[in-house]
Amino acid sequence: MTQPVLVTGGTGTLGRRVVARLRDAGCAVRVLSRHARPDEDGIRYLTGDLATGAGIGPAVDGVRAIVHCAGGNKGDDVLTRNLVEAVKSRGGAPHLVFISVVGADRVPVVSAIDRAMFSYFGSKLAAERVVAESGLPWTTLRATQFHDLVLMVARQLGKLPVIPLPSGSRFQPVETDEVAARLVKLTLGEPAGLVPDIAGPQIVEVAELMRGYLRAAGRRRPILHVRLPGRAAAAVRAGAILAPEHATGKRTWEEFLADQHLGGH
Repeated sequence: MTQPVLVTGGTGTLGRRVVARLRDAGCAVRVLSRHARPDEDGIRYLTGDLATGAGIGPAVDGVRAIVHCAGGNKGDDVLTRNLVEAVKSRGGAPHLVFISVVGADRVPVVSAIDRAMFSYFGSKLAAERVVAESGLPWTTLRATQFHDLVLMVARQLGKLPVIPLPSGSRFQPVETDEVAARLVKLTLGEPAGLVPDIAGPQIVEVAELMRGYLRAAGRRRPILHVRLPGRAAAAVRAGAILAPEHATGKRTWEEFLADQHLGGH
């Protein structure tokens, strides 16, 4: 029997696409979930909590690879360390594939102001170090912001009468499924350490991203440009979260929005 592949965060925005692609590739897939779910064809759900370490052992037992998609705005290093410790306690050495963010090593999260607004980058960098120092065969991919997550933020901001946006900030959003495809290819390949970034095809001012959403949704809102303080914000304005040399994504923000049927909502 083929050894299964475990996906953490397998019910999330990226994870569920990774799971589907792994299954389509003929892999037996396990998904670690905090909540019990019925199994599906080719997919087995196991209950466990990376934050506490509970239930992780059976999920990692006997797997040939782990795609680590679970994470949040902070504490990614704790989740990742608990995952690695569970693997080692079972005596395994699976290929550990981690999804990080472009700029993790270039956005300095050093002050209270930086941590308040950009803790995500510091958390991802700390988790990267846990992966690299785990002693397991590993691969880490950094991606720019997903279209789906940019849309989620735009929807929330679009409810406000005036939309505050950080001045001078640019994004390079990438299609989530394109990132999933790259992760699956890396998972089925040999461990490669830190691999080239994946980024979207266009670099766009954050205000233009918002205006694109408003047009697609048939809304009008004034935008208030706010200059954020701190070294991390300055790094973002300088392009720390961009990867123009790795603009391998194909789908643009406008193409993504056109498929969302946002008009009138």
